[in-house]
Amino acid sequence: MLAQLRIRDFAIVAELELELAPGMTAVTGETGAGKSILVDAIGLLLGDRAGSDTIRQGAERTDISAVFELDQLPAARAWLAERDLDNGQECHLRRVVASSGRSRNYINGVPQPAQALRELGELLVDIHGQHEHQSLLRREIQRQLLDDHAGNQALATELENCYRNWSRLRRELHDLRQAAGERDARLDTLRYHLRELAALNLVEGEVAELESEQRRLANASQLLETGQRVLGWLIEGDEDAIADRLNQSLRELDTLNRLDSHLGPVGELLNAALIQIREAGAELRGYVQDLDLDPAHLARVEQRLTAVHQLARKHRVGAEELPSLRTRFEAELDALEHSETRLETLHQAVKDALEDYRGRAEQLSERRAVAARELGERISQALAALGMPGGRVAIALERLDKPAPNGLESVEFQVSANPGQPLRPLARIASGGELSRISLAIQVIAAHATRIPTLIFDEVDSGIGGGVAEVVGQQLRTLGYSRQVLCVTHLPQVAAQAHQQLKVEKQTGGETTHTQVMPLNADQRVTEIARMLGGLELTSKTLAHAREMLEKTASTTPPVKPSERKH
Repeated sequence: MLAQLRIRDFAIVAELELELAPGMTAVTGETGAGKSILVDAIGLLLGDRAGSDTIRQGAERTDISAVFELDQLPAARAWLAERDLDNGQECHLRRVVASSGRSRNYINGVPQPAQALRELGELLVDIHGQHEHQSLLRREIQRQLLDDHAGNQALATELENCYRNWSRLRRELHDLRQAAGERDARLDTLRYHLRELAALNLVEGEVAELESEQRRLANASQLLETGQRVLGWLIEGDEDAIADRLNQSLRELDTLNRLDSHLGPVGELLNAALIQIREAGAELRGYVQDLDLDPAHLARVEQRLTAVHQLARKHRVGAEELPSLRTRFEAELDALEHSETRLETLHQAVKDALEDYRGRAEQLSERRAVAARELGERISQALAALGMPGGRVAIALERLDKPAPNGLESVEFQVSANPGQPLRPLARIASGGELSRISLAIQVIAAHATRIPTLIFDEVDSGIGGGVAEVVGQQLRTLGYSRQVLCVTHLPQVAAQAHQQLKVEKQTGGETTHTQVMPLNADQRVTEIARMLGGLELTSKTLAHAREMLEKTASTTPPVKPSERKH
């Protein structure tokens, strides 16, 4: 839910910080005070386009931020986790709009495009009464709401998995059929290439060994000459050989060591050096003796390297990749040689996958048809209580021409707002007030299934009054038991049903005008409800009436328990 909202320099708000509670919150105030500013600010935070009046007069930027609690929002947590933005049980959103029109957007402190705010916002908040944020206008949301109401989530997920499996097998079959069309030509090409590779018979790691051998053979004369010279310096020279000089030094130090034992370590080091020199000389002698000066051997190595590089260039791969290329060609040849069997197997697999999909899809269609009739009737009944007598909602299921991930039909909510009017798609309802009340009816009926935790109703009571207004308030309060509800209203019957109330006031001082929003305590709520009932002049009767309305609400509906306020 929306736990905290901060607004700075937005429209006529200089600075505002609100702690928001679960349940139903009514937002009230004088006409023109700016009651919809909270709604507009939240809309801007969730990616709405910033208009020219976004920034408060005289300010350089608008800064809006909010904290959402995610403890019961797995979809939002998953969205954040996929983008490495998860920050535990809370989500912090922020948007800064500069006077230049450019905006900076942040999710949990990480800069993000405005589109990311819109995507995440659709999982957090639903604003009713504004077409651009009305999720119920979208066909996929209507389908999802119907499935959630009918308990079809598991079956719908299974169906989507079946569709993906069927689509994958169809692609494989298509690719294999295309390859089969060129099968004979490709078989000839593969066999020719494999004969060349088999004749070369290059093994893994052989290229590196050949190149090392070629370098050694090509430089054998230099290696031999230098090796013999170093060998002479080490052990095979006359008395100037290093080993002879070390041996002589050891004998003389041995004599001196008898005179001063401190020379003992020096002698030990020289003795170790002498051992190393003799071992190095022995190794070098063996290397020199084994050097191959055979030009024919060098020619054979160079000839093989040439053949390797020519074949690698032909296939446009590195020389060391030829063994793995041969393996790939062999696998492709085997697949083509058995492609007819594979075609038959895959064709049957596609057929079985489609039958599996259709079986689940028909089952889902039957469940949707039953749920659509029942949900449409219940919403229609709710509309009558909300001041739309004769209003009717039907949920149309239109059969699709081909399988789709979500089933064999599209789902569309259709509405007739008045008796005698034909049913029309919900998205084509012209009246914002009608749309808000229809949305309210749908949300109340399907409150147990809807996934969005915070619902905002902007002037949902437009054009109604009296008993209908009280029913609207009761419906909003009922919805507040399972969702966080913010309702901008001018009707006391609706405001009195709220669990808490915010008052919006416009204040003018000198040449400046600003709006502030204040949470109301119990006594302040009585005064505000009385103002809404009787205007600016408060009488003892209007105050008594206001107190009676609030006491009646408190006595007829149980308080929202903390466990019930979680979403």
